[in-house]
Amino acid sequence: MGGDASLRDRWRAWRNRRLSDPDFQKKAIANPLLRPFAKIGVRRSFDLVAGFVYSQTLAAVIELDLLQRLKSPQDEAALAEATGLDAAALTRLMKAAAAVGLVERFDDGRWGLGADGAALAGSPGALAMIRHHGAFYRDLADPVALLRGEGGETELARFWRYAREADGRAIKAEEVADYSRLMAESQSLLADEILAAYPMEGCKRILDVGGGGGVFLTAVAARHPAPELTLFDLPGVADYARGEIERRGLSKRIAVEAGDFMHDPLPAGRDLITLVRILHDHDDDKALALLKACRAALADGGALLIAEPMSGRRDAARVADAYFGFYLLAMGSGRARTPDEISALLEQAGFRIVTPLTTRNPLMVQAIAARPRA
Repeated sequence: MGGDASLRDRWRAWRNRRLSDPDFQKKAIANPLLRPFAKIGVRRSFDLVAGFVYSQTLAAVIELDLLQRLKSPQDEAALAEATGLDAAALTRLMKAAAAVGLVERFDDGRWGLGADGAALAGSPGALAMIRHHGAFYRDLADPVALLRGEGGETELARFWRYAREADGRAIKAEEVADYSRLMAESQSLLADEILAAYPMEGCKRILDVGGGGGVFLTAVAARHPAPELTLFDLPGVADYARGEIERRGLSKRIAVEAGDFMHDPLPAGRDLITLVRILHDHDDDKALALLKACRAALADGGALLIAEPMSGRRDAARVADAYFGFYLLAMGSGRARTPDEISALLEQAGFRIVTPLTTRNPLMVQAIAARPRA
C-alpha cells in the first residue's frame, strides 16, 4: 500500500488480509476469546445470503394476514383453516416467522405475535410498503442487468408514472390512484418526525409540493390551526387529494392546486415550502429546477424544508444507500443525496442559509432547512 495511506486505511488492509485468510478463520473459531467475534461474522454473512428468504417469510405472513389474526393467540388448527395451508406447511411458515421475530409460540402451545410482528401490526404504512415490495423484488431478480440498464422497463417505473413522463400533467387520476394511496399510507410514518424537527409556529402560508393525498398537511393542520395550507401536485394526484381532504373534513383548511413544476410556476408568496420525500425522486437537473421553482415561490424571509432519507450517515446507510440506492434505480429516477450534495444544489438555486436539522429517527428521515439569498 502507498506511503500516503491513512492509519485507518492501513488498519483496514491488515484486517481484510486476516479475515480473508482461511487459516485465521479456523484459528478464530477455535480460540475461546475470538470465537464470539467469529460467530458474529458468520451470522452476518449468513444473513446477507438468507435476507431474501427472511423477506419472503415476511411477505407470506402479510399476505396471509397473520399479523392481524395473531393479535389474539391462535392454535395451529385454527390458523391452518384460516390460511388454507396444510398442517405441515403452516408449521414450516410459523417456525420461519418465529426465527425472524415476527411470531412466537406461547406457553400454552398457541401462536401469538413476536415483538417485531406486534410493532409491524400497529404500522399500516409499513404494511402497505411491504405489500408493495413484490414489484421491487421482481425488478431486482437480476441486479447486474438492472445496474447495466438492461431488461427493459421495470415494474416500479410503470408504477411511479411521473418518474418517466416528460409532462406529468398528462397522467390521469386513475393512473395515479395506487401510488397516491401508497404514498399516503407510508407518509404517515414521517409526519410526526418532521414536525418534531421543525416547529412551524409563526408560519402563515405553507405550501407542500408533491403532497400526494395530503397526509403531511393533515398532520400540520392538527398541530397548527392558523396557517393557510396549500397542496401542489400533478393534476391526477390533485384530484385524488381533493377527495381525501374532503373525506377528512379539511377542505376549508387545505387548498389544492394542480400543475407540474417543470412546466408551471408554484403558488407564490409562501413563507414555508415543504418537500417531503420529493427531491430524492429526481435526477440532478430536475431537482435543481424544483429548488429554483421553490425559490421563486417563497416570500421574503421564507424558508424551504426538505425531509427525506439522506446518504452520508453510517446509521442511515442501509436505508439511503442500499435500499433507496436500488429502489430509485429500479424506479428510473433520482438518488439519495448527502446533506452536502443537497446544500450544493440549494446554493445553485439561490439559497444562502442551509441548516441541517436533527430528527429523532434519522434512519427513516433527515431534514434540511434553507433560506434564500436576499
